[in-house]
Amino acid sequence: MKVCTDATLFGAMAPVAGGERVLDIGAGSGLLSLMLMQLGAGHVTAVELTEQACRDAAVNFSASPWSERLELVWQSIQDYAECCDQRYDLIISNPPFFERHSKNSVNLRRLARHTDLLPHHELVRLVARLLGEAGRFYLLIPAHEVARITDLAAAAGLWLTGRVDYAGHVHSRAKVAALTFSRRPEMFVYRRLVIYNAPRAYSEESARYLSPFLLRFAAPADWQQA
Repeated sequence: MKVCTDATLFGAMAPVAGGERVLDIGAGSGLLSLMLMQLGAGHVTAVELTEQACRDAAVNFSASPWSERLELVWQSIQDYAECCDQRYDLIISNPPFFERHSKNSVNLRRLARHTDLLPHHELVRLVARLLGEAGRFYLLIPAHEVARITDLAAAAGLWLTGRVDYAGHVHSRAKVAALTFSRRPEMFVYRRLVIYNAPRAYSEESARYLSPFLLRFAAPADWQQA
């Protein structure tokens, strides 16, 4: 599946302090799980429903230097939660974006965009069950859904403590937002990140986050060593 800039920034800005036990809900090909390991996570459990995405993730994980600390689970998060007694320091999810939308396509990318298999209220309920007392829930969501997901989270005992709006250009409206929730109320921190300062030219701030992960920022000598 194609990797979008929003998802890559979301992973690059994840609140990883180091050593956390992380759950990646809807892991896809494993991009976010790998980024979290690069940021210093201690162990990542990646739960993915679709077989092809799991196969891709398995290949990616086995080729990484963190393969022994990456666990891949081919299962729905609902079934996984039923038998899981682990509580996580960080739960991350770049979930399906669209509800109440046409479902006539069997394309994997379209399937990955539907929330029918994991509606927001169900996602929040499962996170509240699996998150540790001092844990954080980190979520990428369309900007117009922020108020709704915040209300659902509050009803489940999760407080919104951070929001980053991703705007394509300085004068454009943010279409997606990265949200951070915790079980305890904290000072709320808001940021707006502008991705591009010109066509195909990353802003200084977005380049700073993306440079450790994208080859376009590496010197030719680094390509040869990779």
